[in-house]
Amino acid sequence: MAKSALTIPRTEDNAVLRADGKEVRLTNLRKVFWPDLGLTKGDLLQYYADVAGVLLPHIRDRAMVMKRYPHGASGEFFFMKRAPSPRPPWIEICSIAHGSGNVIDFPMVQDRAALLWVVNLGCIDLNQWYARCDDVDRPDYLHFDLDPGVGATFDGVLQTALIVHEALDTLKMPSLVKTTGSKGLHVYVPIVRGPVQKQVWTFAKALAQELAVRNPAIITAEYRVAKRPRGRVLVDYNQNRWGSTLASIYSVRPRPEATVSTPVTWKEVERGVRIEDFTVKNVPKRVAKIGDLWKPLLASRGRFDLTRYM
Repeated sequence: MAKSALTIPRTEDNAVLRADGKEVRLTNLRKVFWPDLGLTKGDLLQYYADVAGVLLPHIRDRAMVMKRYPHGASGEFFFMKRAPSPRPPWIEICSIAHGSGNVIDFPMVQDRAALLWVVNLGCIDLNQWYARCDDVDRPDYLHFDLDPGVGATFDGVLQTALIVHEALDTLKMPSLVKTTGSKGLHVYVPIVRGPVQKQVWTFAKALAQELAVRNPAIITAEYRVAKRPRGRVLVDYNQNRWGSTLASIYSVRPRPEATVSTPVTWKEVERGVRIEDFTVKNVPKRVAKIGDLWKPLLASRGRFDLTRYM
């Protein structure tokens, strides 16, 4: 049975909302987060409530790194890893050892109540761990962050994405693509869980460097900014390193247009999709119409066994 829709109050600053049998306290709902668009914190919460059905399966059971914007999209932000205390008793925790005996208790976003709680802390975009909490060293996907460098165009990003897609197809590796909501595109490959993060990173590095050698006029895999050639698109493999995160699927970004990191088809990439095509205002309708294009990232079947390259 479908869960009932959640409506975020718009006429009051603070409210207590009931979501999935839990009470969530929401604050500063009328605070403006995007002044030029007139979008408030309440509007941000409403967007996440509207897409929760397709978003939650992608972030559930994973540690969440909180990136908080207490003063809105154009204000200062800060990262917060440890779940704040006090917190609701129903917020589940993922404890991850970070060396020298330092264990960090990350929150997990397991349901709509937890999602609203995290966003209410000022988290505009969501940044989850690559591996699930039951084995934080073994991710179930690898990815490439296609980032236009100085002098590079978004058309170059689109061209690079198609080159990456062709290479992955040649390797019989299924691939999914989404806008970052910021400057570029993300390409993900669902993999069978097994290789540790360092092994996944090593494979991604080797492929990115090979693509850069074969396409030097458009692609670079040089991670050092000072040595990165101008006008190239970075195929960033380094985001696969342990402890890194990328903005999640359906994540709002702190851009002036309130853009959203949105799944697209490879045909849309070929036709010339744009970052600004997808915002908090239209993504819920798109999802309602076409569903979740990234369902294959959740499926147990069709995942690539990376151990053949280990």
